[in-house]
Amino acid sequence: MSSANLQPSKLGTKDHWDGVYSSELANFEDIGDEGEVWFGEDSVEKMVDWALDNVPTDPPPLVLEVGAGNGNLLFALCEAGYAPEKMYGIDYSADAVKLARAIAIAKAKGSPQRDEDTGDGDEDEEHGAAVKDADKLTFEVCDFLHEDVGALAGMSVEGGAGIALWDLVLDKGTFDAIALADKDESGRAPADGYPARIGRVVKPGGFFLITSCNFTEDELKTRFANDETGLRYHSSIPWPTFSFGGKSGNVYSSVAFEKA
Repeated sequence: MSSANLQPSKLGTKDHWDGVYSSELANFEDIGDEGEVWFGEDSVEKMVDWALDNVPTDPPPLVLEVGAGNGNLLFALCEAGYAPEKMYGIDYSADAVKLARAIAIAKAKGSPQRDEDTGDGDEDEEHGAAVKDADKLTFEVCDFLHEDVGALAGMSVEGGAGIALWDLVLDKGTFDAIALADKDESGRAPADGYPARIGRVVKPGGFFLITSCNFTEDELKTRFANDETGLRYHSSIPWPTFSFGGKSGNVYSSVAFEKA
């Protein structure tokens, strides 16, 4: 879908997402349902695979997810070998953060305890797959468009502005939601300021990886690869194509950018 066709929607409001995560938090506490995986498990797997190919797990990189929701992408990265104590998920919905923290604790408690002789172990499946040390992940409330991202414990803050910088910054659907928000009092769309906010938190030589359902690859390149952000196009993740009315396209676009 072209960004020119996007109209303001409830999906671009904080009230909507507060309601979504309030419900998902209640469901998790009641029946252990971790909530929806936005864009499906395929998107998580593709983003994790890209990270493994481009961002080594050793030495452990600093990873930030903007709009982490229930934390499913960071949990997957943790399972893939990235150090949980180096990963930080932020969301402007307080209940999203509560949900992610609760899931992290449940996954850590469910980590299998191995028998040293047999190699066998028991795993608590009540809250999905166990993830070792998942409770070491950090989730915090932050309105990314208006607030600076905090630093992890022991993390050095670089630059004169005292901004925390990250080796890998992730977005899975967050830019899409922001693009559906109403314009502010000055007539500016919130999405217009998002790319520059992203660029300022990516470490030189670091990466920004985004998956979108509302923007094409070319549109994402135009938005994020420019002098204002300091980002340049690095690579893209292939998705199956479809054809309709003589035109072809993708359901999702996943594009990576590198900070100069």
